[in-house]
Amino acid sequence: MPVSTIPRPEYPRPQFVRENWLNLNGPWSFAFDFGKSGEQAGWPEDPSGFDQIIQVPFCPESSLSGIGHTDFILACWYARKVTIPSDWSGQRVLIHFGGSDYDTRVWVNGTAVGRHYGGGASFTFDITAALIDGENLIVVCAHDDVRSGIQPGGKQCPDLHSRRCHYTRTTGIWQTVWLEAVPEVNLHSISIVPDLDGSRFVLTPSLSHDARAHTIRAILLDGDNEIGGAEAPALNGGAFSLRIKDPKPWTLADPHLYDIRFELLAGKNVVDTVTSYAGLRKFHIEGHRFFFNNAPFFVRFVLDQGYYPDGIWTAPNDDALKRDIELSMAVGFNGARLHQKVFEERFHYWADRLGYLTWGEFYDWGLDMGQPQANHNQQREWAEIVMRDRNHPSIVAWTPFNETAGNAREHFEAHRRTVEETYAFTKRLDPTRPVNDASGYVHVKTDIYTVHDYQQDVNEFAEKYTSVAPDNPDSHRQHEALSVPYAGQPYVVDEYGGTWWNEDEAEKAKSQDEERKGSWGYGKRPLDIEDVYDRIEGLTKALTDRPNIAGYTYTQLTDVEQEQNGIYHYDRSPKFNADRLKIAFSAPAAIEDSP
Repeated sequence: MPVSTIPRPEYPRPQFVRENWLNLNGPWSFAFDFGKSGEQAGWPEDPSGFDQIIQVPFCPESSLSGIGHTDFILACWYARKVTIPSDWSGQRVLIHFGGSDYDTRVWVNGTAVGRHYGGGASFTFDITAALIDGENLIVVCAHDDVRSGIQPGGKQCPDLHSRRCHYTRTTGIWQTVWLEAVPEVNLHSISIVPDLDGSRFVLTPSLSHDARAHTIRAILLDGDNEIGGAEAPALNGGAFSLRIKDPKPWTLADPHLYDIRFELLAGKNVVDTVTSYAGLRKFHIEGHRFFFNNAPFFVRFVLDQGYYPDGIWTAPNDDALKRDIELSMAVGFNGARLHQKVFEERFHYWADRLGYLTWGEFYDWGLDMGQPQANHNQQREWAEIVMRDRNHPSIVAWTPFNETAGNAREHFEAHRRTVEETYAFTKRLDPTRPVNDASGYVHVKTDIYTVHDYQQDVNEFAEKYTSVAPDNPDSHRQHEALSVPYAGQPYVVDEYGGTWWNEDEAEKAKSQDEERKGSWGYGKRPLDIEDVYDRIEGLTKALTDRPNIAGYTYTQLTDVEQEQNGIYHYDRSPKFNADRLKIAFSAPAAIEDSP
């Protein structure tokens, strides 16, 4: 298939790029397996009965897939044939999945090559031993049950039809699938930690296996100019530094990125080459304030759920990912809380390029913490996500949970232990970023104290936050019987607003007094556009004017299906005057000037 006709043709892993790769997006044979009996029917060896064609990487619920089946799908199957390029001979061949929801099993020529649990994390299998000369048959099966309680679903609706803040489900492959050729000994990953104060990047490699006779070379480039380099023995976990003369920080106004070329050498021969990039920036906490590149910083975030009308979890094209960030920046936000979805690496790439901060979040809704398997599934996949995305300069905090009050009430001790353990191992995996243990509530152990508040009355909303102070443990504390007290961390209202607005329905409501037909949002719906502006401006000012509020997250960037409280419509067309909103969201914050 010509590259121009392949959906999502861009390289899907922009921070770890190799030249020898083959995009497997496009048409695959497809079949539903509502009885989950495909393995017994022999489908891994013979998929000739698959009766539909699906366009990968779009999920079968989406219109872009060519299927559009939105009822529950307990299992589905994919198959296609591929010929391995002749110049890959003598190398290992890997198959990569950007994302597949949830329990994914893969066969090559009838041989099982791997199984992965998780709907958001990327994964890879070595398929070399199963390959034959000529055409090779790849078969994929995905099992998915968002009602089981043991797997996360995020905002995927547990009922037949979407409702309120739950939306159309995603099953099976939803990100790019590709093949890649690598040498026997190869670079598996490299941690890149920016050290702004030390003018360097700290590099920690991971290899496919130990390679005592090998060397790793890192070459630093600024544009086309080679400006530095370093070499070290090829040791798993053997950290070394790449120092920068006349460093250029990564800032929101100038998100400067350095390119890095990594070479694995056997003697003097380069056996593996990977290209990457990095930004030299620092994000840290002192007391109740955030600091970005050592200057006080106020978080002006928007809630971004990453849903698309035609692709559901999958953006229709790479430009759509970039455009969402540009739309957010156009109304004054400096970043986003990525909500109940693991965003694909191409989104983070554009955030890195455009100078846009994010908090990475897990899609934990749907987990029943009373089931030990649920907690194991969450922790294992969350670790994979942190390890995958930790090099992106745009990601400045981690959020493994969201609104866990239900689990805390029903399974108090299991909830407490799971959240505390997840916080601890997240800090071990990435000690450079703060962790918001559970967005909004219930807090167990956290670096950031967050609350959610959809009060629509501006005066009542503002009154709640007059008492917020680093030395006041009861600073608008939610679910007090379940949550630890506030302990002077940065205090962020990381969901507010959600003002419900649909122009057409508002006109109908004026004449017929109908408030809740056709869409959903928070609180009583405004009946005119000026009331919407007054709410957004007043609610936001109540936060920016408080000297002990460290940031906000406005709900939300776009409408999503029936939830119509976005800054933009679901199709990304404008709902409001962007200039007027930008004044409200960009207003000076009192905490930036406080001592």
